[in-house]
Amino acid sequence: MGGVNQTDASPVLVTGATGRVGRVVIDQLLDAGVPVRALTRRPKAAAALPAKVEVFTGDITVPESLDPALKGAGAVFLVWTAPPRSAEAVIQRLAAHVRRVVFLSSPHRTPHPLFQQPNPLAVLHADIERLIAATGLESTIIRPGMFASNSLAWWAPAIRAGDVVRWPYSAAPSAPVDDRDIAAVAARTLHQGGYAGGDYVLTGPESLTQAAQVDIIGDALGRRIVCEEMTPDEFRSLWESTAPSSAVDMLLAAWSAAVGHPAYITTAVADILGTAPRTFRRWAADHATAFTQGS
Repeated sequence: MGGVNQTDASPVLVTGATGRVGRVVIDQLLDAGVPVRALTRRPKAAAALPAKVEVFTGDITVPESLDPALKGAGAVFLVWTAPPRSAEAVIQRLAAHVRRVVFLSSPHRTPHPLFQQPNPLAVLHADIERLIAATGLESTIIRPGMFASNSLAWWAPAIRAGDVVRWPYSAAPSAPVDDRDIAAVAARTLHQGGYAGGDYVLTGPESLTQAAQVDIIGDALGRRIVCEEMTPDEFRSLWESTAPSSAVDMLLAAWSAAVGHPAYITTAVADILGTAPRTFRRWAADHATAFTQGS
């Protein structure tokens, strides 16, 4: 489904405004001349947002706190990172105030082994999609696959410490999508017409094993990084203190199921933006310093 060059002067409310996608959505909307509102639980976290952004304090776990930000808005970029109990009340509030919602979901409907493993987040996303559909809101669902930026959380600490990354299922392929492309798609579907009812799985342009992704990061850094196989039990032990066990189990199951299957790839980014999606090599080159600096 293509867009038409039709814009709306009403403000767009961005939830998750300081997150890795929401923050870039704000920049994309401002570049397009769209008035932007940002919802944040912590006003201090919004201090770095551009001066043109109207900041509202609110929390999706307290639905009534959204009312000031929603009044007069035309569309909402919805990112859900909270428990599900307030979802129905929040979606009802959106329907009462705005015409359009773009929801950052996941590819849980995609018939590929990587995305078909038991996943509590996918269950939550499916429930929110049903709530949105029941309201009659104009809605667009965007479903990123593996984020390219996941590699920062996964591999940057080991790369900063040396030249070896130990990881399970290094032969599991994915098609990492650049966060900037996700944000650009979100911004386009928020402020241009023609995307109501759209449901888009967003991927990068190529199937890459996890080992190949590590190699590409090494190329960006100008040094060889060795990817050594780690057992699933070793991975669980390593991550048990930093991630919920359900998330760890989901990742292990997804990677295990994906081995031997080329990654699922779509043309959605190019179809919507009119430009090819950024490659993982481009992403790695643009973020090389993040693998050598920081903690």
